Amino acid sequence: MKRRISLLFIAIVAILFFLLNRYVLSGLQIYTPNPLLSLTFWLVVSLIVLSLIFAINRINTLGMGNFFKIATHAFLIWLTASLIFTIVLALGDGYRLFTGGPRSLYWVEFATALFFATVLLFVYGMIRGKYAYRVIKHTLFFDDLPEAFDGFTITQISDVHSGSFNNPKAVQRGIDMVKQQQSDLFVFTGDLVNNKAEEIKPWISYFNQIKAPFGQFSILGNHDYGDYVKWPNDSAKRANLDLLKTYHKELGFKLLLDEHITLHKDGQNIILAGVENWGIGFGERGDLKKALNGTNPTDFKVLLSHDPTHWEAEVVKSPSKVHLT
Repeated sequence: MKRRISLLFIAIVAILFFLLNRYVLSGLQIYTPNPLLSLTFWLVVSLIVLSLIFAINRINTLGMGNFFKIATHAFLIWLTASLIFTIVLALGDGYRLFTGGPRSLYWVEFATALFFATVLLFVYGMIRGKYAYRVIKHTLFFDDLPEAFDGFTITQISDVHSGSFNNPKAVQRGIDMVKQQQSDLFVFTGDLVNNKAEEIKPWISYFNQIKAPFGQFSILGNHDYGDYVKWPNDSAKRANLDLLKTYHKELGFKLLLDEHITLHKDGQNIILAGVENWGIGFGERGDLKKALNGTNPTDFKVLLSHDPTHWEAEVVKSPSKVHLT
């Protein structure tokens, strides 16, 4: 029964995707009725779809490597650009129903311009956007924050995905931005790599430049466990995770695995806890109860957790109040 539903869903999606592209092509044909346009169009669509199917089918053997990323991004770009083209063209066709006459070249040109603009924006985002770092500052107020920690600063970064880096100067610029904050505490909240521990090795000398008076702490994200790679055996997968934990040490990060530490300042303290990844649909490994074991209900607590769904599903329901996640 489940297989029938899956096949039906795939068939419906395939039909809708075909109709979407058929409508896009009908708009493009206003430029020229040459059959070569149709042939080229369907060849491009077929290449994108077949690449996506191959990438998904071989994900267990090839993992989420460069081919997978290129195939999925190409499909996403084409789908988004085609939808935008369709919306604009549909508006033009709707207008034509009231005014009569043939399809207007204006609407097709407008739709085409937005199509290529969408493609260019996506490509820019993939190539340059990953290095478009920003510093976002928030000032938080708590009635029960220990007085000694008034004005205490924390710098957080997340989702480094170091396997996607290929520009040392851009990475160094990001590191310099972190260092310029001169925060009391630095935390990294998961996804150091895309799939394998070795991805971070070329960048260790960059990230271990980060220092903070109260220390540098980290947790794991869903990508850090190697779940998206076909390993020869469980031992190889465990070895990869162990190696990644070693690299956290080389980075100067104290990795918190369902545990907590106490930060002391002027005779007062706060709790910094960290859990393994807990995310709906992405592995519910983290143990919040274990991480907070030994703390008092009245302690001021900061929790490091990779997936926002953890906060909604568990953290807000915790009998031991967590002040900041």
